[in-house]
Amino acid sequence: MEELFKENVRNNKLRSQILKAYISGLMTDDERAEFYGLPKGCRMRENSKIINPEKLKCGEYVWIGEGAVLDASGGLEIGDHTSIGLGVYIWTHASFLGNLTLNNVIGNPLIARATTKVGRGCFIGGPSVIFHGVSIGDKTIVMPMSVINKDIPGNCIVGGNPARIVVEIDDNFIEEQIKKFQEMGQL
Repeated sequence: MEELFKENVRNNKLRSQILKAYISGLMTDDERAEFYGLPKGCRMRENSKIINPEKLKCGEYVWIGEGAVLDASGGLEIGDHTSIGLGVYIWTHASFLGNLTLNNVIGNPLIARATTKVGRGCFIGGPSVIFHGVSIGDKTIVMPMSVINKDIPGNCIVGGNPARIVVEIDDNFIEEQIKKFQEMGQL
């Protein structure tokens, strides 16, 4: 009978990641974040995944929703007090050239990698997709079902496919939202 497990550096690294994901399924969101080495106050819901966690620069008090996939293989930065919604995909690589050139093999040199950045105080509604190499500025809200394929400035709400600015966020906007919460008895 052929060997069931193929022993090589790549497979052993993947096997370790699979085991870690399996074990983390028994943890709470704050325990899971600590298990993955995320900073103070972070929480990570079940079935979320970090690809190449050693290349993730994560701020404090970040929340990662269920089923989110964070690809840090090309470098990923997430600022303090940011929430990544359920089913959000953040990419730092693109591998389509391997397909177009009929060269979809392990270690393909045609994989493009670029750092993706999400600023401080952002809310990324899920499910949404953020392309590789994109930067999202501080205090930005990404509406659910959005596709971010270019840089987004801070202090705005964006939505759509491709995403576009819907509303600018300033101190007055924030005060109005707080007032609405107070009127509804939420605060």
